[in-house]
Amino acid sequence: MAAPDVSPYDALLLVSFGGPEGPDDVLPFLENVTRGRGIPKERLEEVGEHYHLFGGRSPINDQNRALLAAIREDLAGADIDIPVYWGNRNWDPYLTEALQQMKDDGVSRAACFLTSAYSSYSSCRQYREDLARAAAEVGDAPRLDRLRAYFNHPRFVEPIVDATLAALAELPEDVRNGAHLVFVTHSIPTDMNERSGPWGRAYLGQHRSAATVVAERVRQEVARKHPSRLVFCSRSGPPQMPWLEPDINEYLEELAKDGATAAVIVPIGFVSDHMEVIYDLDTEAKATADRLSFPITRAATPGIDPRFVGLPRELLVERAATERGEEVPRVAVGGLMAAPDLCAAGCCPNPRGELPVVGGPQSPPRLGR
Repeated sequence: MAAPDVSPYDALLLVSFGGPEGPDDVLPFLENVTRGRGIPKERLEEVGEHYHLFGGRSPINDQNRALLAAIREDLAGADIDIPVYWGNRNWDPYLTEALQQMKDDGVSRAACFLTSAYSSYSSCRQYREDLARAAAEVGDAPRLDRLRAYFNHPRFVEPIVDATLAALAELPEDVRNGAHLVFVTHSIPTDMNERSGPWGRAYLGQHRSAATVVAERVRQEVARKHPSRLVFCSRSGPPQMPWLEPDINEYLEELAKDGATAAVIVPIGFVSDHMEVIYDLDTEAKATADRLSFPITRAATPGIDPRFVGLPRELLVERAATERGEEVPRVAVGGLMAAPDLCAAGCCPNPRGELPVVGGPQSPPRLGR
């Protein structure tokens, strides 16, 4: 069988958030993350304590190293002979370093796979801004195309289904049948959700769609409908600013009070077990559940599940065919269509003003509905 054609692309770029790799990195990393937002140093030091609980090291870079190696192996197994690079928004290896290396290696056009599956300013457009900024800093950088959002792609959803089933099976048999499925993602300001996607509210809508698919697949597998709810973690910002709720800890309190027997925590908003998972869920939410004597288990994130590892390849082949003018199926599950390759004008606007982006036209921000 002939190798899949990925022309006009001659490289793939793995784009992620980044994280500190030692105690001395924590504060500079958080300053990178919050630059321009006027966050007091005292607040950054408070958040930094989450990292210091784990030796001042975020797991995200090690997870990206594992994903990078797995993607390279997957592409080689499909006889796709292109280099795969890795760059972060907020810590080494930075996007500028990756793009400079790509330029030096003679790369002309690269597809970018984001370790973020959903649409909002912080989970999509900000990545696109940082790619554009890095390309401008490097000068004569390769052309960059962002691969489409994949919240409803089966290679993302199916590992979550299996992980949820495995976590459900870990609960004691006497509480398992009454367990609730608690889908968790990173909270964002409600206004950011209102402005997400081309028509608004995409962030919430996409998560709810993915959670509905997982809950229904679980029902089919176990022949029982488990109650489910989307909840949030990692709220930050001033108290007067509304963010998406309820918080995971508040919701566990509510479940215990209402007589639920147990819960499976499903981190549907995350592709790997980075800080929001190991601190907000495995540390903070677990402490809440222990205090309540409320049984919980936590489903694994996709990580380096072979299905998820194959997702960049599948999206790359799909996008390459589209760029060559070929008709290609765009796989998606659930009630929402596959996301477009290019973001619409004004999609997920920057709340502080418009900046150049990769992967879509520019336009003035529009009001959310």
